[in-house]
Amino acid sequence: MDISKSDALRYHEEGRPGKIEVIPTKPTSSQLDLSLAYSPGVAVPVLEIAKDPNAAYRYTAKSNLVAVISNGTAILGLGDRGPLASKPVMEGKGVLFKRFADIDVFDIEVDATDPEVFINVVKAIAPTFGGINLEDIKAPGCFVIEDRLKEMLDIPVFHDDQHGTAIIATAGLINALEVVGKDIAEVKIVVNGAGASAMSCARLFVLAGAQRENVTMVDSRGVIYAGRTEGMNEYKAYFAQETEDRTLTDALNGADVMVGLSVADSVTQDMIRGMNDRPLIFAMANPDPEIKYELAREARPDAIIATGRSDYPNQVNNVLGFPFIFRGALDVQARQINDEAKLAAVYALAKLAHEDVPDSVLKAYNLTSLKFGPEYIIPKPFDPRVLLWVAPAVAEAAMKSGVARRHIDIDAYKEQLEASLGRGWQLMRHIINKARHDPKRVVFAEGEATKIIRAASIIKEEGIGHPILLGRPDIIRERIDELGLKFEPEIIEPRTSEDFERYSQTLFELRGRKGMTLAAARNQMNLRRYFGPMMVQQADADAYISGLVLNYLDVLVPAIEVIGTAPDVRKVAGMYIIIVRDQVYFFVDATVNIDPTAEELADIALLAAKQVRRFDMEPRVAMLSFSNFGSTRHPFAEKVRRAVDILHAR
Repeated sequence: MDISKSDALRYHEEGRPGKIEVIPTKPTSSQLDLSLAYSPGVAVPVLEIAKDPNAAYRYTAKSNLVAVISNGTAILGLGDRGPLASKPVMEGKGVLFKRFADIDVFDIEVDATDPEVFINVVKAIAPTFGGINLEDIKAPGCFVIEDRLKEMLDIPVFHDDQHGTAIIATAGLINALEVVGKDIAEVKIVVNGAGASAMSCARLFVLAGAQRENVTMVDSRGVIYAGRTEGMNEYKAYFAQETEDRTLTDALNGADVMVGLSVADSVTQDMIRGMNDRPLIFAMANPDPEIKYELAREARPDAIIATGRSDYPNQVNNVLGFPFIFRGALDVQARQINDEAKLAAVYALAKLAHEDVPDSVLKAYNLTSLKFGPEYIIPKPFDPRVLLWVAPAVAEAAMKSGVARRHIDIDAYKEQLEASLGRGWQLMRHIINKARHDPKRVVFAEGEATKIIRAASIIKEEGIGHPILLGRPDIIRERIDELGLKFEPEIIEPRTSEDFERYSQTLFELRGRKGMTLAAARNQMNLRRYFGPMMVQQADADAYISGLVLNYLDVLVPAIEVIGTAPDVRKVAGMYIIIVRDQVYFFVDATVNIDPTAEELADIALLAAKQVRRFDMEPRVAMLSFSNFGSTRHPFAEKVRRAVDILHAR
């Protein structure tokens, strides 16, 4: 996705700068509350923790708090930019932890490139946290730092750049090999790259059953072979092979699996043509893979292909891993995320891909079916079931391997996790993903407004729709330039549109029997609030949005006159979607009908229920009045009671 510099800076700057905040979880409105939160009440848990350090998990935020720590030496694809420059990334990681697994995060940027100094800093602050996520630390220092901290600390230490990708890739590898009918212990694997994630992938492949002698690693200097001295370290030496291969082309000849964790366009079609039948091609460089999906598919139509991109099948996305791995580890107060936990996450993801995919996931991705096979070896990144599979698997592995402080009932834990899935977040993801996979033409009446232009730019950039702006082209383009957007929208000025006369004639035909002349229809069609609905009525657009500047009636009346209602609809109603924390509420009708009859109320409720089901939610209807269950004998309350009776009768 092409995001402009101005959009990125505006996103981070607007409102309260940054992306995270601290919110109290206890009442603080009274003097008593404050006395309990701080002095003198706070002294009681202090003494309890002093007696038993594990009590910190009961009385503080430690049990749900992860430190995301970096020194900024390997920031995304930007290299060494220093600790402060890494802060937006660390805050972003915190957002993902919170959104996907409800884990709180403090981001910590350490000004230390010396591994020993970094290790000592992290060790000193570790008591605050239930877990530590290391991020964007360059190799080979990242290996030393993680290994040493795991030895020193009694909380999970996890370098996601290494293990996150490895866990998802290994799950995909296991399933892809099953599809092509090959044994992991026998396949020849080539790892293109020798950084943190590449090393971790290779190690986890071996833990999952691959033979180390069958894993060939290739870095920027070529094959890592026994006896090579240039650009070597102890971690690369572990995978040095007795081989005559010296180049990536050599290594891929006769290989079964290519795992790319290097740079874009480093693999050619000729290279993969030399691979064995039904090869696995995991080209995971971001944002552009080692070989483009289309080129790989053209050269090897028999291949199973995975990338790091969402616009192709089999996306290897770390968000399938780290939030849920930490969720499971925190909930049993694990001392570490060990190999058993990593493999548990691998097998949980692999098994989940075999399960029937629920309608909610299919609809979110605008699919009619999705089943285990060449184009579905890894669960979709926004599948809500991942939490329910990975977190319990990690928690259970921690308990069985002896690194858990707390033992829980796994079945009860799964129910707890299921209850924690907020419907508000699911609804938003459902809407966005559904729109992305079936983009609609959306016409905006107030196309000259700055907010509308920015919204249209986002819609187009994210691929969730095709925006059409109504307005004066010169004004709209001038404002696009002022906003610094790289955006070329479709712009229509009603009075100069080639469809103006056709639309005017249609409006005259629709409203002629209600007193509208052709001249009046032409005058109305000059107005964007009539032109927009007519585009929908004529199937030149799929949706119409207005109301930012115009008042409600000025938007509603033209829409009713031009588009009208469905044949079985007798009453128009307005609906609001309100998301409060993780609860979703649909309020109908607070905009159109001032004093509906009982029959009309019942009709409106049925209309609302029909709309709610379009969001894959089963509606439960509450009819509101100022009287509970008829406690007040007033005509307004009686009307609502009759509406309920009508609904029950239907």
